[in-house]
Amino acid sequence: MKIGSFALVPLLVGAAWSAGFFQPTTTSVVTVAAAPKLVTGADQVATYLPYLKGKRVGMVVNPTSIIGSKSSVDSLQSLGVNVVMVFGPEHGFRGNASNGAKVADEVDAKTGIPIISLYGKNKKPTKEQLDKIDVLIYDIQDVGARFYTYINTLTHVMEACAEHNKELMILDRPNPNGFIVDGPMLDDHLHSGIGMHKIPITHGMTIGEFAQMANGEGWLPGKAQCKLKIIKVANYTHDTPYVLPVNPSPNLNTPQSILLYPSVCLFEGTIISQGRGTYIPFTVLGAPALKGIYPFSFKPVSIKGMKEAPLHQDQECYGLDLRNYDTNIFRKTRQLNLTWLMELYKAYPDKARFFDMSQSKEIGNFDKLAGTENLKKQIIAGVSEKAIRQSWEPGLSNYKKMRKKYLLYP
Repeated sequence: MKIGSFALVPLLVGAAWSAGFFQPTTTSVVTVAAAPKLVTGADQVATYLPYLKGKRVGMVVNPTSIIGSKSSVDSLQSLGVNVVMVFGPEHGFRGNASNGAKVADEVDAKTGIPIISLYGKNKKPTKEQLDKIDVLIYDIQDVGARFYTYINTLTHVMEACAEHNKELMILDRPNPNGFIVDGPMLDDHLHSGIGMHKIPITHGMTIGEFAQMANGEGWLPGKAQCKLKIIKVANYTHDTPYVLPVNPSPNLNTPQSILLYPSVCLFEGTIISQGRGTYIPFTVLGAPALKGIYPFSFKPVSIKGMKEAPLHQDQECYGLDLRNYDTNIFRKTRQLNLTWLMELYKAYPDKARFFDMSQSKEIGNFDKLAGTENLKKQIIAGVSEKAIRQSWEPGLSNYKKMRKKYLLYP
């Protein structure tokens, strides 16, 4: 029972059993304060609205950019903010583009605001575009993995703002995988669109913290500095469980998939389907060749908005069902799961094809996803998980130490 912001907790003392029921002889009541409510940067409108008044505002947003339950663009417009331009990343501003699909510039049908794609011919705003705004807002939900492309978008936006002397306001949001800092560090020669920065697979930072790191570590060209104004998340720690109110992308459509994603996404560089082309992506793993080895199966099909031609389309795939996997294990171990990769490689009958993507319709490259060529070699050689993890040192420990300089939250 709750009264106001306090919960009543009965303490049962001197109890006796009678007729199968527990009957307290005395009861004392204490009050326990409820935990403060987490409030995203975007939802703290009163904090930053006065700063936006009278300014021409650009916004880097997608469907996760909300104030309450309403688009932050629509919300700020209704409050009188002069939003003159919107920049959309992968999947577009309204989230209607498929995974990996190039996104074209357009005019938003709802607001009439020009929408500039940052996942097409341009990766960052141009000088001409930034000349039309006074301040740029970045408000996109991240999931905390190196190969999730929104941190790349952030870096490109920071680069443009630094080049053209524009301030970037970040409306910070929690990282649902912020409690894990794990994985091999990115090797310099494997720099790609799914790995831009020398960080581990799970970086353990919010977008605001990551932006501070990009500035502090000199990751922008010429070690340029982007002027930042970060609206922090209230009452947040990296250990705070957070269920995203909006799916961050079409294939991360459940809380389970978001927590599994950093471990399961490595399979995009293998012959194993991660459930793209089903309504349960990133919660299942399988392939037709595993028939007879695993009883569980699923069938990828073409689903608009998820992937037009998924791996093993229209074929029954056999393997692992992770929908009921206890994701609290990640919180306890603070580690990615490597056992699924090791298990399925060992079980796959044609091992020469396991990492061969030449015949696949997927776009993954295992070495680029892992950030190192060593992990694939170690899996093939049957190296133990302990030894694999040891090979990530001292890089991982050095990163953790460096990361502490940029944290905004405990």
